[in-house]
Amino acid sequence: MSPPTRLRIVDYLRKQQTATVQELKRALEMTGANVRHHLAILESNDLIELISHRRAGRGRPVNVYGLSRRVLGDGLDRLAGAMFQTFLRDAPGAALESGLRSMARQLVGNALPDSVTPLPRRLTQAVDRLDKLHYQARWEAGSLGARIILGHCPYAAIIKDYPELCQMDAYLLEQLSGLPVEQVARLQPNLKGYPFCIFRVSLGH
Repeated sequence: MSPPTRLRIVDYLRKQQTATVQELKRALEMTGANVRHHLAILESNDLIELISHRRAGRGRPVNVYGLSRRVLGDGLDRLAGAMFQTFLRDAPGAALESGLRSMARQLVGNALPDSVTPLPRRLTQAVDRLDKLHYQARWEAGSLGARIILGHCPYAAIIKDYPELCQMDAYLLEQLSGLPVEQVARLQPNLKGYPFCIFRVSLGH
């Protein structure tokens, strides 16, 4: 039995480093539409990524794909840990809080809420921003206030050594919601064993 198509694409990219749709089409003897379908699925699962464009003759530039950084691996966890250790870990309490708030503000970007926007809309916008930051977030209403569930920790590789990043998440959620936030669950396993975090947003009007 031949390997599944997407496994063959990943194996090809591992050997060749990069490929266009046309190159994969020829190498794997597939239609262009079929190649694009499998590339889209691989990209949505963060297994491959668009790394550049290549001009072929006088036509439009074509996409060049390669394995994602997640698959290839990198040293970003060590770099982030070293930077945190150097600039924040030994800072006085007030300086640490200020640094964490500043980091959260950078992550918020242009997603600051409008104070007149209804809370449900603010939370929906917050989840949209969180998903762009790879938190796999959702929110739900509750009697004690809305809850934001983070299904993935983007800092899982270093969170054990730098638990202060959970406080940065709280500041991030406060800025996105415009309301006080409290963490009520940290890296709790769900029914499938995947860890998640829960933050409660105080009731607003």
